[in-house]
Amino acid sequence: MKYIILVPDGVADEPVMALGGKTPLEAARTPHMDHMARHGFCALVRTIPEGMHPGSDVGNLSLMGYDPRGILTGRAPLEAANLGIVLHDGEIAFRCNLVTAADGKMVDYSAGHITIDEAALIIRDLALALNDRHVTYHAGKSYRHIVVVRDADVKALQALVCTPPHDILGQSLDAYWPQGSGAAILLDHMQRSRDILAAHPVNIARVKAGKLPANMTWFWGQGQRPRLQSYWNKFGLGGSIISAVDLVNGMGRLAGLEIITVPGVTGYLDTNFRGKADYALASMDRHDFVFVHVEATDEAGHNGDPAAKVEAVERFDTDVAGPVLAWAKGRDDVRILISPDHATPLARRTHTAVPVPFLMYGKGIEPNRMDGYNETSAARAGLWFASGEEMLQFFMGKRSL
Repeated sequence: MKYIILVPDGVADEPVMALGGKTPLEAARTPHMDHMARHGFCALVRTIPEGMHPGSDVGNLSLMGYDPRGILTGRAPLEAANLGIVLHDGEIAFRCNLVTAADGKMVDYSAGHITIDEAALIIRDLALALNDRHVTYHAGKSYRHIVVVRDADVKALQALVCTPPHDILGQSLDAYWPQGSGAAILLDHMQRSRDILAAHPVNIARVKAGKLPANMTWFWGQGQRPRLQSYWNKFGLGGSIISAVDLVNGMGRLAGLEIITVPGVTGYLDTNFRGKADYALASMDRHDFVFVHVEATDEAGHNGDPAAKVEAVERFDTDVAGPVLAWAKGRDDVRILISPDHATPLARRTHTAVPVPFLMYGKGIEPNRMDGYNETSAARAGLWFASGEEMLQFFMGKRSL
């Protein structure tokens, strides 16, 4: 069997007035996913375990078939793994966002989706100014970077209350600075970053061009070195993973999967949608499993942009789901799973922990004859799987319904 998982990150949503009371999945033209829903199985799955924060780390681990409650120490160490950062005992990684702050409020969690090249220059200069024996900066992609803290009270740092910046858009920073014992080292670096970035050439050029500056760092998602069972040991499968974001690729790396680099992937609307499908299908010549993650739908949700989210959904259907469906037709050895990791409602501009719609299509999948792939159809079928791990066990043929 060939197993293909397609993840439109954060695509699940709520009815939107600007879309005529429909969700983006309902408003978008999605003939390929609708075909799979009509000829496959569509229902709801709970990807976020009760009591856990609805982050992409939790949701994507669930979609890969793991129980995040037994694995996850934080988001940052998963991203660090993809950057080749080896965390040792006594070290803890933090996600370091480049953000835009103004008038004491969080204006943008991504500094206007700063480019990879611009961000690399900024992180280089922050590292030159701020790296010492306790703290080191590591460049990631766009606004997403890593800071490693060592020779400190790791347990206290792990217990800090650090809020994701995409959860506090438009809100006062005063209520959301890192809180707890040991927070002083983070607060010091965040404040010092403001002085460095205020005069940075990249920001001067961005402001002159009418773009948001990356005028501050923001730390969150901390964790120590994680332990992840390999995909071969868990499912008896080798495979690959395709994503523009270090978080998802880091999960794949820790799971022993091949990380496939696709030219032109950005994590936003300008990403190479079709390239992801083409490279995924090419990998099926040497693997039996591929996990394809697309971030654009989630970013549009965080930006509260209905038109962008509908466009991202339609691009996903045309350029990712469409080629995969065409490749699968006529074969009797393929199963396809499509599901978001969590919901990112446009009205809320952040993640929620509600059950999300999934569809399965292919060999041995008994159709439940829904009229399309969307939240309403899935809700009619009801909650079918209590966890992503349970869903993947069925998808991989390890358990029956």
